[in-house]
Amino acid sequence: MQKEMEKKIEQMISHMMLDMGVPAHLKGYRYVRTAILMAEKDMKVVGSVTKLLYPEIAKRYSTTDGKVERAIRNAIEISWERGNRKTFENLFGYCAESGQGRPTNSEYIAAIADKVRIQVGAQERAEILTSDRNFEQEETAGTI
Repeated sequence: MQKEMEKKIEQMISHMMLDMGVPAHLKGYRYVRTAILMAEKDMKVVGSVTKLLYPEIAKRYSTTDGKVERAIRNAIEISWERGNRKTFENLFGYCAESGQGRPTNSEYIAAIADKVRIQVGAQERAEILTSDRNFEQEETAGTI
């Protein structure tokens, strides 16, 4: 069940990133996805990207912290220029057309991770409610 949920979360993140215009062939795509997965599990990493997040990703992909930061920044810049404006508006409250600068790496990662956490929480609550109702229906059917 846990593996199934992790796979759903990965798919959700990938879908959001593609919708936001992050090209899947970029190294930054993998790094951003990994960062969001890490942040979804523990939001503390977003508060210290240079000390916690980038070094961990660099270790996983056998590269340097600086290359991770640069690849993530590049992926976000491309996404900011080419991505779905409505998605940016919904997530950040602004988009490139509003004249504001792009979100920072940590803002981008935190916003997506938070959105995923909210959606996963809603899905889990819905599944629990559904299973509770099914149990109650089975109980009622068995006593009649």
